Amino acid sequence: MITYKETKDFNETDLKNLFLSVNWSSGNYPDKLVIAMKNSDTVISAWDGEKLIGLINALSDKIMTVYFHYLLVMPDYHSQGIGKSLLTKMLEIYKEYARKAVIAYNKEIGFYQRCGFEPHSDKTPMFITFLTT
Repeated sequence: MITYKETKDFNETDLKNLFLSVNWSSGNYPDKLVIAMKNSDTVISAWDGEKLIGLINALSDKIMTVYFHYLLVMPDYHSQGIGKSLLTKMLEIYKEYARKAVIAYNKEIGFYQRCGFEPHSDKTPMFITFLTT
């Protein structure tokens, strides 16, 4: 049975295993991920017993705009509605906000469209990524 928790307290191993399961390079920095989760406005996680299998986090200005930065579910648990449940729970928390935004890879756009998000052709996400050890 999958359970959901609103917590910011994670250990490095759980985060590393989750992030690397979907080949996200941030999993190579589990110590930074622990801090990132603590610094997030909200984190909702999915658990199969004691195993962390998914999470979503929110970064917000606390009044108008919220960004859902991470949304990931271990591949063995895909297509079970876990990602959609995580996103739905987060959207409920931030329902009064004017703007809810995600930055998605092209392969993820269909998922977010099914959840009510719309891509905009006149907007381009931009990044500078610099990770230190």
